[in-house]
Amino acid sequence: MDLEDNGKRRGRTSGGRWWTLAVVSAAQLLVVLDGTIVNIALPSAQRALEMSDGDRHWAITAYALAFGGLLLIGGRVSGALGHRRAFLIGLVGFAASSALGGAAVNPAMLFGARALQGAFAAVLAPAGLSLLAGTFTEARERGRAFGVFAAVGAAGSAVGLVTGGLLTEYASWRWCLYINAPIALLAAVGVTLVPADRPIGRGRLDVAGALLSLAGFTAVVYGFARAEPLGWDSTEVMTWLASGLVLLGAFIVVEMRAANPLLPMRVLANRVRAGAFLAITLMFVAMFGFYLFMSYYTQTVLGYSPVQAGLTLIVNALAALVGSMLIAGKLHGRVPAAALLVPGLLAAAAGMLILTRLSAGTTDVLALYLLPALVLTGLGLGCVMPPTASLATEGMQGHDIGAASAAYNAAQQLGAALGIALLNTLAAGATATYLASHRTAPADAATVHGYTTALTVAFAILLTAALLTAALLITRRTRPRRRTKSRAPGSATHGRAETKKTVS
Repeated sequence: MDLEDNGKRRGRTSGGRWWTLAVVSAAQLLVVLDGTIVNIALPSAQRALEMSDGDRHWAITAYALAFGGLLLIGGRVSGALGHRRAFLIGLVGFAASSALGGAAVNPAMLFGARALQGAFAAVLAPAGLSLLAGTFTEARERGRAFGVFAAVGAAGSAVGLVTGGLLTEYASWRWCLYINAPIALLAAVGVTLVPADRPIGRGRLDVAGALLSLAGFTAVVYGFARAEPLGWDSTEVMTWLASGLVLLGAFIVVEMRAANPLLPMRVLANRVRAGAFLAITLMFVAMFGFYLFMSYYTQTVLGYSPVQAGLTLIVNALAALVGSMLIAGKLHGRVPAAALLVPGLLAAAAGMLILTRLSAGTTDVLALYLLPALVLTGLGLGCVMPPTASLATEGMQGHDIGAASAAYNAAQQLGAALGIALLNTLAAGATATYLASHRTAPADAATVHGYTTALTVAFAILLTAALLTAALLITRRTRPRRRTKSRAPGSATHGRAETKKTVS
């Protein structure tokens, strides 16, 4: 019995389905929250552990490298062990590595614990999304479930900033890691109430594909991370990025010929799924740079404390909840996916556009600029995440569901890493150019100019994402659509059935 059949069997017990949603959402919160909560705590951790300025980035980079590099392998492990069992292992490992990081006595111990967190998250994230996709197969319930799941993910980054500020200011930076342990363990207890699924036997592991994906993703993510301090024209950065692209190219060639590929190319070749991956990747490129700038702008220009800055971003989290649960969650299955994705991307683009009008002397910043921008970007993110997560796994069976879940999480991770590196580099370059040409200008004016320049690029990225997504998802109906049996994406009959859809 595959996971989809198992999900239909679970469908007879409504409580079991929604309990699955609860524990998977808790795990999603951990994975997303951990990407930002440590950022707030890092200055305090650096002082406590006597980290050098050159090494402190490893507290962030170690997690990102392990998470991004191991995601595709984690998706395969999830299918081989059974998604529930892999999910449980990921939760327990994440709790243990978080406690280890909180107890760190030196930088090496902290960096190692963060890498372990990323490794267990690489198993946890695709296993959770696979469980959710296999449990909710009916369109309306699937929309509500993915709405809740996406709302937690969309709000997680902002919640991480708030929680990190509160814990660092009123407790200790160590609690930014310790707090993961009880949440993960409670979710692990909850997993015992989730019905088990059968492991998927697919022959030998694609060792060549596993090594190439690990090396390729690691090189690309590390190249993005080094671009921020060194610049995009750095020989080191170009070497890492070029090596990563070559390795990923080799990975694709190997996967096309492998008997049991780690990532079947049919997962990516499907036009609708490609549109979902493209939309979420570009959304994360823009949004993670946006979060970084909002955190710095509110603290360095407006003079907010870390807690005040985090509370301001709660507006974005609340708007994302509204977009995910009350808009996308209710409309999923009733309207075409493009009717959610394209307006969502445009709403986020409009929020970025408002912020490009900021200046150092702007008055009523909160009411006229920040609040509208936070609401629009939150609503946009909330409308984009549920349908993309659903489309990424829709129609998948067997090993493919874990591979698609892993690819979806990898798209998010690569988008976030690229967004932070690209937009922060653009902002720094624009700031330096402004200071060179306006030698008497105040520092705040140059800083804000740098932010608005980068946010203009973020606006262009989101606008481009909306246009490309529309092109991929909206097709002209060639003949009346008829009901067909679910087939594995990539098969000939499946491909013909999908071309008959007006909008997917």
